[in-house]
Amino acid sequence: MVRVDSRDQRVDADNGQGIKQSNLYNPDLAPVPVEERTWTVWNISALWAGMAIGIPTYTIASSLILKGMNWKQAVITLFLGNAIMVVPLALNACPGTKYGIPFPILLRSSFGVLGANIPAMMRGLVACCWFGIQCWIGGTVIYAVASMLMGFDPATKTDLPILGISAGQFTCFMIFWAMNIGVILKGINCVKWLENLSAPYLIILGLGLLVWAYGASEGFASVWNQQSKLTTFSELFDVSLLGITAMIGFWSTLALNIPDFSRYARSQKDQIVGQSLGLPPAFAFYAFIGVMVTSATASIFGREIADPIELMTQLDSPVLVIFALVSLCIATLSTNIAANVVSPSNDFSNLWPRHISFKMGGLITGILGILIFPWKIYSDPTGSFILFLIAYSALLGPIGGIMVADYFVCRRRHLNVADLYRSDGEYAYTKGFSYIAFAALLIGIVPSIPGFLIQINWVSSDRVPDIFKSIFKFAWISGFAISFIAYIAARKLSAWKH
Repeated sequence: MVRVDSRDQRVDADNGQGIKQSNLYNPDLAPVPVEERTWTVWNISALWAGMAIGIPTYTIASSLILKGMNWKQAVITLFLGNAIMVVPLALNACPGTKYGIPFPILLRSSFGVLGANIPAMMRGLVACCWFGIQCWIGGTVIYAVASMLMGFDPATKTDLPILGISAGQFTCFMIFWAMNIGVILKGINCVKWLENLSAPYLIILGLGLLVWAYGASEGFASVWNQQSKLTTFSELFDVSLLGITAMIGFWSTLALNIPDFSRYARSQKDQIVGQSLGLPPAFAFYAFIGVMVTSATASIFGREIADPIELMTQLDSPVLVIFALVSLCIATLSTNIAANVVSPSNDFSNLWPRHISFKMGGLITGILGILIFPWKIYSDPTGSFILFLIAYSALLGPIGGIMVADYFVCRRRHLNVADLYRSDGEYAYTKGFSYIAFAALLIGIVPSIPGFLIQINWVSSDRVPDIFKSIFKFAWISGFAISFIAYIAARKLSAWKH
């Protein structure tokens, strides 16, 4: 049962009449009624398990092994990285749970009722890119299944002009794309159903894969006894820090828009415990499977196979191959829907609430996911898009710092919910924009720029002080901290002047 005080019920007390006529309101962005906040610890845990269990999780631990860690060090590092991220996730989830409001509406408190669109779209557009990439990965799985069922050789494909992929590849991509859009058109309850169904299924699949690898390789003795190649504390610390930083970047987007999900939680306890039980253990569990199975493939096939799609195609039984590939398709779908569709759907809806619903926002996300040609991005040999995504965390960290500072420090966890939907209310600031928030955002972003310029070879490394290199390396953390402090200081200075 959700416990709320009188200030949480201002919209209900107003019977919604004052905000339902506002251009800043639509039913999808409205506070979730208390009686509809039904997500339990299990639902939140299943959500995170569905997002954590997937192809990226399977392969990320293998990258730490290649850098010299043994399996214990790799799994513990990733567990710690995810455990650290639970803190900002739980903090930003709090107002969503208390007031039932989504991410772009919460942004209105700090950035203004119109200004909120800018950070919301900064989050939403990168989700569109990831949505397209995940659809391409899912389409690749379907294409692999089709090649086995129909008996054609994928290597003989003929690429279409402009697209640069074959008609078969594009068709499979669009099939998986349609699956994603179908779920989102069914609404948030379908997302809840998908995650509840996929989480236990994917856990069982992972255990089955582990049992298969154990039997096929005649045990994991060589993996259990593997020694770390990192012989000094300094070497181990550097690689551990790299792994933890990778986890922070991995979940930096969800750390912002977690209110999109926590608004349906029954209580703060449900969202905090659910995230704590769902994210770190699930990620560590599948990372462990990735390490063990990848290591076992060396003795099974004579070489290490870190790509689970490639691994599945090496199995002897066609039935088993198809089952395994379909399972990977489900894993990719559950990750993509929760991580890359819900947020931009709300973000686009927030741009024009009277005309863009949650479902229409999902369609816009899907269309942009096609137009970016994700197969070209995914196969980019220069890795330029990956660098872009890393640099993007320099923008997202400061947004998170401002949100936490505004809600917990400046407003002491109390919001005037009705005014979040009014163009002339408490959060109108200057013509709908909070200059203080945007100043704090800029202050948090600027220190990361020199490090980014080094990465794209616009500036020589020896011309930039080491401190700026370190700031970019930990762009999300440093940006969060700098904007957090800058926002609080600016708000206090503004209050003192008045």
